[in-house]
Amino acid sequence: MFTRNACNILTDKNLFAGVVRSGALALVLAMTAFAAPAQAQTQPPTPAQPSSVQTPAIELQNQVNINTADAETLALALDGVGMSKARDIIAHREQHGAFKTVDDLQNVRGIGKATLERNRDRILVETAED
Repeated sequence: MFTRNACNILTDKNLFAGVVRSGALALVLAMTAFAAPAQAQTQPPTPAQPSSVQTPAIELQNQVNINTADAETLALALDGVGMSKARDIIAHREQHGAFKTVDDLQNVRGIGKATLERNRDRILVETAED
């Protein structure tokens, strides 16, 4: 069986060139890894520039009416409620009618006491007739 030792590596041009290249690459990568954070810290923050790209305006409100809000609004307004739970809230509302109290929200699958208490001050319960 043929094994390479340090002498063989130094005398084989192709193998030596590969070792040198990989060592040089490792050195360059190591240097850039340490240099990048230093550059980021030394640059002063730039003021925000107005962008020409239009982004949809989403206004976060202090309270959300769980009887009229869409899934996206519920997910944005309520802590611990993502799109899946927001859709469950709407499905429950459509199947059982409008919520009468904030506590009725616990009847929705995935909404427990902790989620309700975290969001109690954000939840409005108003019907279309109110």
